[in-house]
Amino acid sequence: MLPSKEIKRQEAIFELSQGEEDLIEDLKLAKKAYHDPMLKLSIMTEQELNQIFGTLDSLIPLHEELLSQLRDVRKPDGSTEHVGPILVGWLPCLSSYDSYCSNQVAAKALLDHKKQDHRVQDFLQRCLESPFSRKLDLWNFLDIPRSRLVKYPLLLREILRHTPNDNPDQQHLEEAINIIQGIVAEINIKTGESECRYYKERLLYLEEGQKDSLIDSSRVLCCHGELKNNRGVKLHVFLFQEVLVITRAITHNEQLCYQLYRQPIPVKDLLLEDLQDGEVRLGGSLRGAFSNNERIKNFFRVSFKNGSQSQTHSLQANDTFNKQQWLNCIRQAKETVLCAAGQAGVLDSEGPFLNPATGSREPQGETKLEQMDQSDSESDCSMDTSEVSLDCERMEQTDSSCGNSRHIESNV
Repeated sequence: MLPSKEIKRQEAIFELSQGEEDLIEDLKLAKKAYHDPMLKLSIMTEQELNQIFGTLDSLIPLHEELLSQLRDVRKPDGSTEHVGPILVGWLPCLSSYDSYCSNQVAAKALLDHKKQDHRVQDFLQRCLESPFSRKLDLWNFLDIPRSRLVKYPLLLREILRHTPNDNPDQQHLEEAINIIQGIVAEINIKTGESECRYYKERLLYLEEGQKDSLIDSSRVLCCHGELKNNRGVKLHVFLFQEVLVITRAITHNEQLCYQLYRQPIPVKDLLLEDLQDGEVRLGGSLRGAFSNNERIKNFFRVSFKNGSQSQTHSLQANDTFNKQQWLNCIRQAKETVLCAAGQAGVLDSEGPFLNPATGSREPQGETKLEQMDQSDSESDCSMDTSEVSLDCERMEQTDSSCGNSRHIESNV
């Protein structure tokens, strides 16, 4: 005999509790069905498994604690009166997620590399075909904690939305939302810095002159992914905060590395041109292979000239959406650099910002982890990986008011 609004509030609380239960089961399953058998069968070494699974084991007790507290306050009829105080006391422990999330870029890269081993691939395929996996691969299970983390603000807002103003839980829920938003923002920063370090360490320079202090000083990787030039050569392009780096992906000492293809281009001096379909002049012996109109679409051009040094690159994205992502990202990076140098108008710190992943204007405050989570439901791929994927991972930290206000933008 509850009012309809209270029923919805109880449903939201139940969803929070049920989500914890599902998460705990999935984390235990990842350890029992993947980690332990691969270790026992020597499919991977203990060191490799520790790198891939990170601190996953330590997350299970955290969520078991919350689930236990939520069950303790549940009444015999299944309803729950107050959850705010529990959340305010429990949420700060999620700060321990920073090490798990920061390790995900390296973990995903190692897992992808190990899949080339037929024993690993065979084991993972058998698991995928087994009923327990629910058609989810190992990485889906390893990414569940990150996905859960960014959903907490949404879950708590839903409970708050159905909580009456005179309910004591309202103040506690508002405090809990502020706590989790701060934690997600901090983890967002650390994850982006970790990703940036990972790829900087895998850059290979053909000569000392290619090394650039702008790369060394970069703490954020805005976006990266595979593009082709007008000769059909596959390139892996990195857009750091202040420099664009064009590379070729190679295998070095059994590791995927990125050999610089040309001299790094400072973002402040970079010229960007959106090319119309069919406008690119294709060269080389592959010209005939590009006669199909589909093959000469989605190009844009980046160029640079400084004294005697000059570069021009016509780059092809794999589709229109991906091309727009690159254009938006480069424009955003250039605008930020020029703004910091006092060469552009001051951005409105209270206004919307341009989301490089969508090309649309959005309110500030959405974090990288949230954007990553949204991309999960849309695509396996994004600009963050060598397959041009959105999911695991780009993160950009920009000064949306030339230093007066900071915004964390992500696109993993």
